[in-house]
Amino acid sequence: MTEPYLVIVNPAAGGGRCRKLLAPALQRLRAAGILLNVVETGGPGQATEIARDAYAHGHRRFLAVGGDGTSYEIVNGLFPGAEASERPMLGFLPLGTGNSFLRDFGHQDVEGATRALIAGRTQPADVIRLRHRQGILHYINLLSVGFAADVAVMRARRFHRYGQLGYLLAIFTCLARLNRRPFPLSIDGERRFDRRRCLFLSFNNSKFTGGTMMIAPQAEVNDGLIEYVRWGPIGRFGLIRNLHTLYDGTHVKHPLALRRPARQIEFQLDGPIDVMIDGEVLTLECERLDVLPSALTVVV
Repeated sequence: MTEPYLVIVNPAAGGGRCRKLLAPALQRLRAAGILLNVVETGGPGQATEIARDAYAHGHRRFLAVGGDGTSYEIVNGLFPGAEASERPMLGFLPLGTGNSFLRDFGHQDVEGATRALIAGRTQPADVIRLRHRQGILHYINLLSVGFAADVAVMRARRFHRYGQLGYLLAIFTCLARLNRRPFPLSIDGERRFDRRRCLFLSFNNSKFTGGTMMIAPQAEVNDGLIEYVRWGPIGRFGLIRNLHTLYDGTHVKHPLALRRPARQIEFQLDGPIDVMIDGEVLTLECERLDVLPSALTVVV
């Protein structure tokens, strides 16, 4: 008998939209013969606890119902436990505000995700591991520092109620406060640390963030690599002129831009910094990034 999906629901996702749309979405999956066991989270971090406990008790099929933050919490419940055990499977019902990971596969809506689940369309995905001063985190989309993280912080603190418009409001607020600074790092064991000022750095497993911004147009979710994207200290007016290129991926062609595949990143920071990791905003002292190749099966 096929193992049922453990459906982990964040009912507050999408400003409460998730709760309203949940029943018909689950009914369609059940009508297609998919077995579901449903549990709702009651607050931040609970999806991690639920997934960790379920994995420890033998569950291997999970369904994230919410946004990028819900799947991020579930991934951090599955890992690091899954590193030395059977590869888990993760499907998605995107009922939250942001669903950037799914856009790599040509959809980011409930219809596309439902079709993938019914068809059983799966593929392996890398998981990127972040070691920081306080512990270890895992992600499947991206980690950003600098302007991209500043925008995420601003949106989370001031404009989270406005959906996609909130990203635009946060962008223009951060533009007015433009802060270009160094984030010293070394790539793949190089002795020299890059200490140049920059607008932002992004360490990507997939292409998109914020739903529609194509930060890493050459990223592949199962190539065993981190797609590193750097945009140097572009000025305010230069950023305004080139802002649209963040949405079609052509920003990587700018003279101040750099993209490079990497297997590991070493940081040499002076202290904690704001980071945006799979839609979540955290303050961490990052130490190292590396890749767990094809550590997760995703239903896409």
